[in-house]
Amino acid sequence: KMGDRNMTVRPLEENMTVTEDFSRVENTYQMEAEVCIIFSDFGKMQSVCNLLIEKLGTSVTINPPHFYHTPEAIDTLRRQVCVTAVGNTRRKAQEVCRLFGQALGKPLLIKEEETKEWGGHIDSHLSHSADSQTLQERIQNATAYASCRVFAVFEIKGKENRRNKIAALSKYFTNIDRMRC
Repeated sequence: KMGDRNMTVRPLEENMTVTEDFSRVENTYQMEAEVCIIFSDFGKMQSVCNLLIEKLGTSVTINPPHFYHTPEAIDTLRRQVCVTAVGNTRRKAQEVCRLFGQALGKPLLIKEEETKEWGGHIDSHLSHSADSQTLQERIQNATAYASCRVFAVFEIKGKENRRNKIAALSKYFTNIDRMRC
């Protein structure tokens, strides 16, 4: 027979909530607490889980992590990939200039032509049950990828540092990067 029952939900920190369930069963009181923590560092999450198991033993149950990416994290990935693609394009253009005894000048045009994103599936949208997958499979499925193709035109300087207005050195480059949970 269940007697008195009291449940509270409270945020402890920005990324942590605690749900406490106090109940009275006959002449005893029972408390169950559910702690939900949002981690952005997988290693830190593993350390906290290990500490809880070490300190609380069998009285604690740790559910498998739920992986997802915030819109801000995906936007940051998109920007990083574009900046990396521009940097890689510049380095390749410098190498080509060195082959011809020239120096790379300032960029005359940089244009982001295409950005693609894939992966980063949320656990509940997978065809397989999250419980039937290994942790590595869940991490792989949750990994978000992005690629960016840029078009860049650079000025080419001659050996004697005079500027030639040549727009012949232009490069396409696709950069693929990934964001892991």
